[in-house]
Amino acid sequence: MSSDFEGYEQDFSVLSAEITNRIGKVPKLLGDEKRQMVSNVEKQLEEARELLEQMELEVREIPPQSRGMYSSRMRSYKQEMEKLEADFVS
Repeated sequence: MSSDFEGYEQDFSVLSAEITNRIGKVPKLLGDEKRQMVSNVEKQLEEARELLEQMELEVREIPPQSRGMYSSRMRSYKQEMEKLEADFVS
């Protein structure tokens, strides 16, 4: 069970780093390149949201005595997601 969650965590971490990198590049681009990068970031943000949903489903399946640690990690990932989305729109 937790191995699925940990796999999702790893995927989210990689995706988050890619999104952060691309968000940093957007202001330096112009025209079609900028539109393409914005489109790519939007797709990756959606993928990250879907990963978080999968992770939440996994947490619900974890026995209650072990769930606290995973719930805490989920809060952290949600905060990171909110920061990515805020950075993207600003």
